[in-house]
Formats: sequence, C-alpha cells, structure tokens
Amino acid sequence: MRKELWEKAVGFHGHECPGLAIGVRACEAAIEKLGIGTSKDEEIVCITENDACGVDAIQSLLGCSIGKGNLIYRGTGKQAFSFFNRRNGEKLRLYFKGVSHIDDRDAKQKFILEGPIDEVFDFSVPKFDLPEQARIFTSVECECCREKAPEHKMHLQGGKTVCEDCFNPYNRGW
Repeated sequence: MRKELWEKAVGFHGHECPGLAIGVRACEAAIEKLGIGTSKDEEIVCITENDACGVDAIQSLLGCSIGKGNLIYRGTGKQAFSFFNRRNGEKLRLYFKGVSHIDDRDAKQKFILEGPIDEVFDFSVPKFDLPEQARIFTSVECECCREKAPEHKMHLQGGKTVCEDCFNPYNRGW
C-alpha cells in the first residue's frame, strides 16, 4: 500500500478505518490493473455498489464524484466497485472478500491495506456496460410545489407534470 494514498484518503475522510482501507486498496488495484490515474473529467468512471467509507477513497484518490457524473451509486449493498476507462474501454469489478477470519479492528485494517491483493478482492468483468456520459437536462417546474427538477425525473399524474416528491405512485401491493 502506498502511504501517500492512505494519508490523502484519511485527510479527506477524516479518520482511519477498515472501510476506508477497502476503498484505498480498490483504488490501488484499479490504478495498477487498468493503468489509470486521477480523473480530470469523466474519463474514469466508478460504479460503487455501496455508500460506505471506501467511497471516500474513490473520490479523493481517483477524482470520481457524483457531481462530475463519473461516480455512480448502484445500491446493492455489496462491497464492490466497478471501474471503467473511457479512453480504451477497459473495465474491472472488484468485490471485497471480507475479513471475518480476523477479530481485531486494527488487524483487519492492516490486512486490508497490506495483505495479498488476491486475498482481499475477487476480480471480474462487470456484468453491465459503461454508462453514457452525463447529460444536461432541461429543468421543468412541478405543477404542485412549483420547484424545478430535470425533465427525466418528472412524472405525469392527473394531467399535471409533478416531481418525485409530489408524485403519488400507483401500487397495488406488489
């Protein structure tokens, strides 16, 4: 583990923890296996399947962010990260294997940061394609609350255009 990466991630996240270590090692593996660096725009995309501490490492070390459109949350709850390189089409999914065999928190963090990378992660190809680049959408005013939202987030209800908050979905129990 490169110490400067760890220190940068800790500075961004605010403290050391095993969850942050997962993200740092995922970044290191992606950097090594895909030959990537910090993303200035959307050339590197990360799809994270969790919203835990490790995502802060992705943001601080690889320059992926929700605002730029190159950090996408896919809420499966799994400790998994898929990286896409838009320049050459390469992609890689990393799944954290876990450290249930280690009881001590500090020992878990040390193993995640220093253990053999193939014992920390399973590597595969993502089962989904690279998402399209971020788009700018026209903002539309909700006819109920009068707040604006992008057109692709609006609904038609009772002949009115309404936002997610004002929309009352039709659901019959399944």
